[in-house]
Amino acid sequence: MENLEIGGYQIAPGETRSIELAAAKLYTDTEICIPVHVMRGKKPGPNLFVSAAVHGDELNGIEIIRRLIQLKTLKVTAGSLILVPMVNVYGVLNQSRYMPDRRDLNRSFPGSPRGSLAGRVANLFLEEIVSHCEYGIDLHTGAVHRSNLPQIRADLSDAETKELAEVFNVPVILNSDLRDGSLREASIDLDTRILLYEAGEALRFNELSIRAGVKGVLNVLQHLGMVKRKQGRKKSITPFTANTSSWVRANSSGIVHDLKHLGDQVSKGTPLAEIGSPFGEVMDTVVAHKPGIIIGKQNIPLVQEGDAMFHIAFFSESDSEVAETIDAMHESLAPDHQPGSP
Repeated sequence: MENLEIGGYQIAPGETRSIELAAAKLYTDTEICIPVHVMRGKKPGPNLFVSAAVHGDELNGIEIIRRLIQLKTLKVTAGSLILVPMVNVYGVLNQSRYMPDRRDLNRSFPGSPRGSLAGRVANLFLEEIVSHCEYGIDLHTGAVHRSNLPQIRADLSDAETKELAEVFNVPVILNSDLRDGSLREASIDLDTRILLYEAGEALRFNELSIRAGVKGVLNVLQHLGMVKRKQGRKKSITPFTANTSSWVRANSSGIVHDLKHLGDQVSKGTPLAEIGSPFGEVMDTVVAHKPGIIIGKQNIPLVQEGDAMFHIAFFSESDSEVAETIDAMHESLAPDHQPGSP
């Protein structure tokens, strides 16, 4: 096995090392660096990166990676694990989704070393991290005031990607089209298979989402043979695949009273929320257009006409089966021990 070079640093087989990948400078000539933690096994094996905060206000992934780094039982025996807790360091510092040039980093790939600031960071991450890896897990949350049920989004037309999505072991897998300028799209040319993990809300930690993310990454590492499998019977759930999903939007503006929540099973015509006036009058009832499971929702109790309120996924399996699996995940990840453990 050869040394792995990232940003000019050489990481030898069997070595664990934290490095800083120079990204750019601020007005004050202060250099901004992307933190990278590398764990290499002594045996040959695949390389996997886990990244967070491509959108700077999506913080759950930072905590997932922090817990992985601190996990004493995590020993990479084969291949290399590259952990990047903050890709968009600028956004994290400013508690913002975007880069300082107001561009979305996840719409700026593959970028260019001579392009915009977002394009330069995208290109740097692609060249220094993704290009070394056969696999990747990109950690995300919902936007501000929106929560997502723990779910994997991936291109399920690829058999190996689908297998990894199932191995991650959260209840919902969403067959997701590639978006122009996204990390997943740019990784195709590098033959890197990527899972996108969505869970929780921007600018908030969600313990369930964090625990599910930590366990999901460990499941993938075990499946790829990068860490030793634990002895004993492993509890798992049966994930369900949604090939389509859609948002239910508000037909009126006003104050929201939710009737349904994340993970709830709904039928066609099920009331999801009431929209009322300041005087208590119910002006509209938001209803589901098709049967499915709520995998995302708006949290702010104010809505404007046309706002997206509930994201519903549609399954070929029985919705009650999916709902039962979601309940099982909640039970298995209940906070019965210290938050620092998976």
